[in-house]
Amino acid sequence: MTHSITHHLTDDLILGYSAGTLPEAVNLIVATHVSLCDECRAALAAHDTVGGSLLDQGTTAAVSDACLDKVMARIRQSGAPERITVHSDPVLPAPLRDYVGNSLADVKWRPVGMGVKQAILKTSSEATARLLYIPAGTAVPDHGHNGLELTLVLQGAFSDEDGTFRRGDVEVATDAVEHTPIADISQDCICLAVTDAPLRFKGLLPRLAQPFLGI
Repeated sequence: MTHSITHHLTDDLILGYSAGTLPEAVNLIVATHVSLCDECRAALAAHDTVGGSLLDQGTTAAVSDACLDKVMARIRQSGAPERITVHSDPVLPAPLRDYVGNSLADVKWRPVGMGVKQAILKTSSEATARLLYIPAGTAVPDHGHNGLELTLVLQGAFSDEDGTFRRGDVEVATDAVEHTPIADISQDCICLAVTDAPLRFKGLLPRLAQPFLGI
């Protein structure tokens, strides 16, 4: 039975993605959620339509008559693209594959304690994207936020003070949120998490480890 996504992106995030104003890491998690969520994909299409209408009403720039011929000539000179066979992993939506690889086996995990592992993805410096592997039944240390934290479930589920999040669900946590996410006991949980500022951990050990883990 297919899970119905119940936790969605905010309208501000969808609008920012459509306008191209978000950091790369935030763009990545928005694109990944949109690839799984019909509702947010429709909202994005609506914003794109409005943006396209505004562009149509803007000023235009003249180009030379030979512009199209030059572009087509460059395309022909580049030759046919190499055919590549991709064997995709069902856990990783398409937007993630350019950052991770074609399967979870390509992920370079690093342990962070209590069986939890992470892999920081290469994005621009305005925000950080990481994959998190949380063993079934394991709790992430209680923490707050100095900025925005977005967490998208790719496999399994987790629960916290704001509810239960399953594949495709995204939790939007601001600096007003403090929580203790716990992975569901039924399956190891894999998430894509994006932060634009360090987390605020209450426990001493997480605070000591924080500079080394980049969280």
